Amino acid sequence: MRKEKALEYAMQACGTMIRRYRPEELPPEHKFHYHQGVFLSGMMHTWQVCGRKEYRDYIKAWADSIIWQDGSIHDFDPGMLDDIQPGILLFSLYAETGDSRYKTALDTLISILKKWKRSKYGGFWHKECHPNQMWLDGMYMAGPLEAEYAVVFGQPELLETAVEQVFLMAEYMTDKKTGLLYHGWDAERKMYWANPDTGLSQEFWGRAMGWYAVAVLDILEFTPKNHPKYEAMVSLERRVLQGVLSVQDKKSGMWYQVMDKGGCSDNWLETSCSALFAYAVAKAVHMDILKPDAMEKAWKAFDGIASLSLTREGDNLQVGGICVGTDVGNYEAYVTRPTCINDLHGMGAFLLMCAELAKE
Repeated sequence: MRKEKALEYAMQACGTMIRRYRPEELPPEHKFHYHQGVFLSGMMHTWQVCGRKEYRDYIKAWADSIIWQDGSIHDFDPGMLDDIQPGILLFSLYAETGDSRYKTALDTLISILKKWKRSKYGGFWHKECHPNQMWLDGMYMAGPLEAEYAVVFGQPELLETAVEQVFLMAEYMTDKKTGLLYHGWDAERKMYWANPDTGLSQEFWGRAMGWYAVAVLDILEFTPKNHPKYEAMVSLERRVLQGVLSVQDKKSGMWYQVMDKGGCSDNWLETSCSALFAYAVAKAVHMDILKPDAMEKAWKAFDGIASLSLTREGDNLQVGGICVGTDVGNYEAYVTRPTCINDLHGMGAFLLMCAELAKE
């Protein structure tokens, strides 16, 4: 069965990374950062599907290595959304253990988000050093955390903030022709990459679009169905995923680094965005946002990644073709970015995909 194969791959990937890194050594070492956050989110999803306590213990060991006894977070930057995202791991740890350190750390992150700087349109700055810029990545870094905190700890205004940011990005960053969203938007039109009329960047970067598609689904999970924006957000996600599926490579089932330019010889199929899109499509089917036949698109991506991106080194699973992190840029900047094997961006996305497909 295919779902057994997906879970097998997820467990092999978890085992590979556990053998490679002690929890506190996950790169960047001793840092509370989304690199660890997305990887461990993937491991957490795998744990929830297969129940292997080893994965839960690994996640907890990482959290305990970075959160001190008084609940303070060691070595994180409160001026960048990237360093907020790992908080998403703490809800289940707090629910299971009742350890107040995890709640204190969550409270710290939420207090920062409540004061986050915004553009004149209300959009969150991506980083202190990038004033007035919204990046699609930021939706994943903050929105799901706000939505879950809102429900778990009874602060509904945080859900409203997350929903507001979803629709701000949709309004100002969507290309009407393709339904895809541009990577960045400079509300003041000052960046070199910003269109002087719209403030938008030039390209649809795969992983950024993946972050957004996944984040909207994660927020929807914590949005009551009687919320005034619930149906609009479902419709928005459906349109986003229809745009994503329209540029899926027919042969491989994967997606290109620059999503709509698969015909360019220097563009290339990228693993992390392909896994994020497969995860989003599968999850949208499970949430009744997409019709069941869309699941075959997710499986086609899974098969493409298995065929083109996976190799083995002894007992270890090697997930290749993963773009390293990048700023907003032009076409050349994206297609000349280096790739690496078992980078945490891609490994986390791969685990999310496998765990979601294993639920089918």
